[in-house]
Amino acid sequence: MITIKENYCKGCGYCIIACPTKALKRSNKINSRGIEIPIVEEEKCNKCHICELSCPDFAINVEEE
Repeated sequence: MITIKENYCKGCGYCIIACPTKALKRSNKINSRGIEIPIVEEEKCNKCHICELSCPDFAINVEEE
């Protein structure tokens, strides 16, 4: 499971670029600071943690289920 801490996200898109399976996508979802945050397509995620490692704001957490 991928959790995005919405209030930490700055909308940089590094996670989207880094994801090898394209499980993260831009969205129209807006956080409390007015920033678009990515959405996750869980079925595409292989839990490689690359998105988590690429996030400069520690806004993503990948958990093994």
